[in-house]
Amino acid sequence: MSLNNRILHVDGDSFFASCEIALDPKLHGLAVWVGGGRRGDGIVIAANRAAKKFGVKTGMACFEAKRLCPKGVLCRPHYDEYRRLSQEMFRVLEEYSPTLVPISIDEGFLDFTTMDRHVWRDKSPENYVKEIRARILREVGLPVSAGLANSSRLAKLATDAAKPGFIEIKPGEEKEFLKDRSVRELSGIGKNRQRALSALGATTFGEAATLPSIMLKQKFGIWGQQLWLFSNGLWNEPLLLEVKDRTTISSNTTLPYDEPDYEAVLTFIFSEATRLVGQLRREQLQAREMGLTIRFTDFTETSGGHRFREAQFLNSTINAALEAIFRGLMGDQFKSVRQIRIAFWNLRRLDTQPTLWGRTDAERWGALDDAAHRLNTQFGRISVMTGAQLALREMEDSFKNPKAKCPFVPQREMVRKLWGTDADPLAHKGDWEKRLAKVSKQSQFNH
Repeated sequence: MSLNNRILHVDGDSFFASCEIALDPKLHGLAVWVGGGRRGDGIVIAANRAAKKFGVKTGMACFEAKRLCPKGVLCRPHYDEYRRLSQEMFRVLEEYSPTLVPISIDEGFLDFTTMDRHVWRDKSPENYVKEIRARILREVGLPVSAGLANSSRLAKLATDAAKPGFIEIKPGEEKEFLKDRSVRELSGIGKNRQRALSALGATTFGEAATLPSIMLKQKFGIWGQQLWLFSNGLWNEPLLLEVKDRTTISSNTTLPYDEPDYEAVLTFIFSEATRLVGQLRREQLQAREMGLTIRFTDFTETSGGHRFREAQFLNSTINAALEAIFRGLMGDQFKSVRQIRIAFWNLRRLDTQPTLWGRTDAERWGALDDAAHRLNTQFGRISVMTGAQLALREMEDSFKNPKAKCPFVPQREMVRKLWGTDADPLAHKGDWEKRLAKVSKQSQFNH
């Protein structure tokens, strides 16, 4: 007889807002939202349940949130603290299952498949999960919701339905639970697939379950067959801890001040590209394609891209292509720059190991990256840098020990080194943003 998989999904409730409340007990019972943007008062990036009752939601302008909820509290984000609280939350979770798979800063999956044999003899799954949730709230100060089901996909849907709380979908109840739920709730269903399913008369999982499996397979391939099994409650999926190569790497930065000096913007682009490419090389990857997007102060955008004949890893080659894209985009522009985005994709393996006396450019660059990474990690700041990075430092000598801007790291890196270190491609993002803030302010004053 096959074993029924039991996968628990745990998700922080309004995580950033909950972190602010955990950091400041005076906020308990109040409507709270966290603001993003340049000065923490741009758009709402998280709102607790009390604020949502007034209509405050993610993506809304903070001034609009204040209009809807005059007595609510706006908090500027404290990303380093969010990372620390995430670490504490996962430390509690990893005590309850031999397999823990984090998927973001505030959510993850636990394998409870054999718990009925070894743990749940004298208690129900509901009581066991209740203890976990209570302990996280007591020790970390964060409320979490959870869902238990036969697959990670279904467990996540259960959590969404449970918030705030816990739902177990028992074996045999999967199809009934899914019957009236929209197929839009399943990850992996984009607009095109959703439209195609709607054309077949399937807007809910119940309707998808009634379609012939062979038709779904012919229309969508293996995914269509999986959808049919899932909709009929037959998708019994084990939890696997997989570390996969990234498929893309990017940096999206809103400059602290609108920057009228395009050469300063280009210098920052070079330093960002150097950081991202160094990260790729440490992961033994190289990029075949890249893109650059410039957003101006009036929120208009211009973008361009480049495809190399062969995947690239050399900063000199990549920076030359980036400069060509930038010059082409900015030739007839006159508006100040608000935001830049650099992206690398179509990534390929770079099959070299960092050896000090490498025989190829790839090996020698890998050795340099590895050595620089070790030195920067050891001294806790960017001690080894490129010319573009040095130029930014020379522009503002008073800068000292900035903190990382953002705690987000891909699942692959959370698995390797869960709590984000210098290996995080965003770890030193705050360095250049703080420096550029001062340089930009001086530039605006001079203009």
